[in-house]
Amino acid sequence: MAETPRKRRPVVAERRYSNPTKPSGKSPKGKRGRRAPVRRGNAITRGVTGFFSLIWKTIFRTVWFSVLAVFLIIGLATFFYYSQLPEASALFDGRARGGVTMLDREGKVFAWRGETFGTVTPDQIAPSLRDAVVATEDKRFYSHLGIDPRGIASAIKINMAAGRGPLEGNGGSTITQQVSKLLCLGESFDPTRWKDEAEYEAECRTSSLWRKIKEVPYSFAMELKYSKDEILNIYMNRSYLGGGARGFEAASERYFGKHANEVTVAESAMLAGLLKAPSYFAPTSDIQRAQDRANVVLTLMHEQSRISDAEFEQAKANPAVLSQAAQARAGGYFADWLMESGPGFLTTETTEDVTILTTFDQKVQQAAERALKRIFDEKVKEGSKAEAAVVVLSADGAVRAMIGGRDTIVQGVFNRATQAKRQTGSSFKPFVYAAALDQGMTPDSLVHDGPLTIRNWSPQNYTRRYYGDVTLTRALSQSLNTATIRLQEKAGRDSVLRIAEEFGVGTDLPNVPSLGLGVFDSTLLEMTGAYAGIRNGGRAVRPYGVVELRIRGEDSPMIAQTGGMGQRVVSQQSAGNLIAMMRQVIQNGTGGRAKLGERDAAGKTGTTSSYRDAWFIGFTDQYVTGVWMGYDDNTPLTGVTGGGLPAEIWQAVMNDIHEGLPNEPLGRFVGDEGSRIGDGVAPSVRGDDALADALSAALSNMAGDSPGAPAGQPIVQGSGEPLADALSAALGQASTAAQQTTSQPGNAAPEQQINVSSPNPSRGVTNAPENPDSDPLSDALRGIEGLN
Repeated sequence: MAETPRKRRPVVAERRYSNPTKPSGKSPKGKRGRRAPVRRGNAITRGVTGFFSLIWKTIFRTVWFSVLAVFLIIGLATFFYYSQLPEASALFDGRARGGVTMLDREGKVFAWRGETFGTVTPDQIAPSLRDAVVATEDKRFYSHLGIDPRGIASAIKINMAAGRGPLEGNGGSTITQQVSKLLCLGESFDPTRWKDEAEYEAECRTSSLWRKIKEVPYSFAMELKYSKDEILNIYMNRSYLGGGARGFEAASERYFGKHANEVTVAESAMLAGLLKAPSYFAPTSDIQRAQDRANVVLTLMHEQSRISDAEFEQAKANPAVLSQAAQARAGGYFADWLMESGPGFLTTETTEDVTILTTFDQKVQQAAERALKRIFDEKVKEGSKAEAAVVVLSADGAVRAMIGGRDTIVQGVFNRATQAKRQTGSSFKPFVYAAALDQGMTPDSLVHDGPLTIRNWSPQNYTRRYYGDVTLTRALSQSLNTATIRLQEKAGRDSVLRIAEEFGVGTDLPNVPSLGLGVFDSTLLEMTGAYAGIRNGGRAVRPYGVVELRIRGEDSPMIAQTGGMGQRVVSQQSAGNLIAMMRQVIQNGTGGRAKLGERDAAGKTGTTSSYRDAWFIGFTDQYVTGVWMGYDDNTPLTGVTGGGLPAEIWQAVMNDIHEGLPNEPLGRFVGDEGSRIGDGVAPSVRGDDALADALSAALSNMAGDSPGAPAGQPIVQGSGEPLADALSAALGQASTAAQQTTSQPGNAAPEQQINVSSPNPSRGVTNAPENPDSDPLSDALRGIEGLN
């Protein structure tokens, strides 16, 4: 029988230690006594330890709650800015004023004023341009949340190593933070807070600690509101890039003459390089400096693998260059003149983008600049401070070129062609002769050249010699002073003043005996415009530069041609005679150095009595050109008269701008198709009614300005109105009577000799009937009394 197993004894841990000795006294049954805390160290040690423990706990809690508070504040601020941000497209153009783009006569851009702007979307920007901006401004742009701690730490390290403050110099700002500066943290320009936009923008760019703190929530808000491409697009549209260009589209057109999606890698690098210092690195300021900066950007792009090795080498071997228009930078004086003379709300103060089609001719401008430089290089001693100005007009007053000083690549400087008021000297004399010719004298009429005193004033000739009785042609071609003043006093100062002012030679001219010698001030543009009136047969010409002005995006122009032909000042016959006399100034007179070979030209020299101003103004069939020379501080010129260097400058300019043009004789008048000098066209008057036409024809016939009509035939055909028909009939009778009188033998008028003491009508009519009772016009007026 099997043995029954024995029950195993449970394993019990061996008791190795005896029970502790029971303390004296009794403790409650079933309860253990609490062990007393073990005190380590003395009271002082324990006190110090507790104190620091308390401080640590306080600091920890304070920091913890502070961090929570900061995050809460940033969150609230971010939410606030987020709620204020508009759509991204509304932030592209942040300009308070618009820009003006000027086109030459061929429609090519040649100048910009204000801040030009062109909106682009991400798909309208070349990828290389976008990569260049990111590479140079914020290489971790697509990975951070608007703030780049690594970038900030690196910038502080660089600043401290350079001995600057931590926030001075490199800021470590991300593109998002830079956009927040461009947006001025959402603050718009307030004229009551900032005196101007420059002060507003300066405050927006301030790199203070407080402003950088405010940039944090604003940057977070933009990162939440917009995509990375939208933020980058705001940046690329609002950044100022020098040369008056706001945004990369405007800069691409300004410097390279192309859109932002057409630029090359080299051009992209140059544009991105402008962000560091737009004015300093602008290629129009120093192309080599701009190219060096572009190489830095190319290196960054290559190191960040944004361009290939081949693209890198290609871009470095072929650096970006300016467009032809940007290189020329022609027309600075012309552009400034348009900005000053145009309406402010469409030019200097425009809030819109304006495009102006102008009369400017870049080829004429460049030719004039070359000619002026050549004369100064060859004829003027080195270091001379003498200045010169040149204005070139077409026959109708369209300004083709303008040089306001020897430095021709300028903007916003003093323009001696339009702003300098200088004494005109003898260049004013043609208007004296115009008054005499318009009163019936001829180029062969005689005037006495000899000593003369008027009210204790005794003019003298430049040569101190006198020539006795001379023809008007010789007096003008030799620029004889005493003969001119005698002629002025005979024709009447009032008549001279009227003719000069109507031609555009200033206003409020002095009614003094020395008027005829040009003792008053005028500008070169005014004088050249007045000579254009002579060139055009006696019709006033107002110089103009605007052909069309449009608001960008508008189909119809706001302004069309603002100048050109005006009213008639003297008869065409008088102007034709004056042109023939002025032709002799160049051929046989004081303007001999202005000869243009076989090309027909006329003009007049001018020198002030103190030799502070020297002029030559003249014209051909194609152009009217004026030249002034002098010192800005009115220092007298040494050995320079209008027939000297100014005439040589004029000749050089005219030779260059006429290259390739046909040799047309003078005599074609703008606005008088088919008529030439000597044809004799009746002067025009303001108004289109029949009475005005009849009176105009009557005055023309009485002054001998128009060919007589056949005997008994009215000069002006009847218009159906009784008054006009009566006047026409009367004028026909006057013409018949005049023909009968002049056809009788012995009635030819002798050559007139001017005498200062003789009667002096202000605007005499030399061949009007002497007996008013037999005046056909008076008879006609008396016969039609009561007619409407």
